[in-house]
Amino acid sequence: MLSIFVHKMLLKKNLHERTLETVRKVFQTELQHVNEELTQIATLVEQALIQASSSFLNADVQEAEEVISNDARIDFLQNQLDERSIDILALQGPVASDLRMIVGTLRMSSSLERMGDLARHVAQIARMRFPDKALPDSIVPIFEEIIECDKKIIKNVIQLLETRDLAYVDAISTAKIRINELHQSVFDALAAEEWGHNAQVTIDVTLASRYLERFGDHGVSVARKVTYLVTGDWNTLS
Repeated sequence: MLSIFVHKMLLKKNLHERTLETVRKVFQTELQHVNEELTQIATLVEQALIQASSSFLNADVQEAEEVISNDARIDFLQNQLDERSIDILALQGPVASDLRMIVGTLRMSSSLERMGDLARHVAQIARMRFPDKALPDSIVPIFEEIIECDKKIIKNVIQLLETRDLAYVDAISTAKIRINELHQSVFDALAAEEWGHNAQVTIDVTLASRYLERFGDHGVSVARKVTYLVTGDWNTLS
């Protein structure tokens, strides 16, 4: 009689362990989908930056319109990702490490969505000034370099999300340091005596520089959150 009881208890235990294993596999699959969706958003942000900067430098209104209309796709995917993450929080009861990932994903998706908005703002300047270019020729080289740095940042962000290889963080930080220097040089140019452009041009240049500088800031923010997820070091978020 005792052996039958023990046998039943072992069967229950094995069933419970198999159930937990199945739930865990489903959970890990959901986490993988979340990260894939995050990378998809980052890829769309990269495309938005490429088109927005091209429209801005070349007065290409068609590209500007595409960036503005495609931003809705980024917003939709961010909302979808956030809803999925919240469902995981509510239904799965994740442990500490997985909880960090989900909360980090919510914060990273917000940063990526904001990067898409900033690219859209740059495209809107291009559209408003069409058929003219928004930038005076004298300041174009500075913006070309800022844009190249932003492109490096989002490209490395994508690689970082895909691989969790923290080597990409250094490249992101280096590019952002250079953006800060270039952003300051824009204001130096605006304050120079030889700056003879009207108020509208001055406003466009100021806003565009700020948008592109903030784009880099959000890229750094994503890099810091991935670093925290990998290392568990809270100081990376400061």
